[in-house]
Amino acid sequence: MADLALQHGGTTVVRRAHRRPHDARRAREQWTAVVLSFPALFLMFLLLIGPVATVLIISFTDYQLGAPSVGLVGLQNYQDLFSDRVFWKSLGNTLRYVAIVVPASVAFGLAVALLIESGEGLKSFYRAVFFVPVMATLIAMAISWEYMLHPQFGLINLLLKQIGLAPQSWLTDPHLVLPTLAAIGIWQLFGFNMVLFLAGLVSIPRHLYDAAALDGAQSAWSRFWLVTWPMLGPVTMFVVLISAVRSFQVFDTVHVLTKGGPNKASEVLLYTMYSEGFEFFRSGQAAAVAVVFLAFVLTLTVIKARLIEKRVHYL
Repeated sequence: MADLALQHGGTTVVRRAHRRPHDARRAREQWTAVVLSFPALFLMFLLLIGPVATVLIISFTDYQLGAPSVGLVGLQNYQDLFSDRVFWKSLGNTLRYVAIVVPASVAFGLAVALLIESGEGLKSFYRAVFFVPVMATLIAMAISWEYMLHPQFGLINLLLKQIGLAPQSWLTDPHLVLPTLAAIGIWQLFGFNMVLFLAGLVSIPRHLYDAAALDGAQSAWSRFWLVTWPMLGPVTMFVVLISAVRSFQVFDTVHVLTKGGPNKASEVLLYTMYSEGFEFFRSGQAAAVAVVFLAFVLTLTVIKARLIEKRVHYL
């Protein structure tokens, strides 16, 4: 309610004026929105913001798993981390792994999707076959890969002997172990990328290919560069980002097959974090590795998204 003073024949008349109805309705809608969004905000804080904040706080302490007391050490954990040779070795291995897995899994996923989409029959069968590695438990499959890569009786070395090539120590040779793990990562990831590219191929309007044919693009290669590849821009951006994030999270195969060896040749960031936290029980140091890992992944994701966004053609 509000008071209004009006002059009427030299007499001041005070009247009460009601607020406008839409102001009250807008206030009710705002409060309703706050109440309805509270469960989602609470879960976001509980499951996302809360754990990240907890890890960030632990990274500034000397906390050890099972220790009776905790003390603040400031940036000491980060100083020790950046002066540690193992950390820089694991960071370099992670970057090399990502540099191999991301382009190869994206290229294989796109190639298989194009082959399946261009075929006439058995499309569902091929989709299921190539998607099996994605559905399989990676630790169980890593054990299978361990037997296949065995230097003496492994299937891969037996095949190499049959064609006259020398067997290799795939998991104990420092020069071969990381590319071998990357090959397993490509095998496990490209089926997921294939499904995403298949969804993108189906969404491309058919009349664009007819228009390209009228413009002289008769070969499949010319139609791919003129129509398919530009129209797959949004899907490609998503596939690259997802592949990069999942590649940075490699841990299972390293833990099962190599334990970071030989001589740290296959140690990656997540395995460094695991060993610091659960083998040496230095939780503060492990939290510092987790914070650096998270900041690194977020930075690269933002940069890559901005670079790819400039080349994307949306429908």
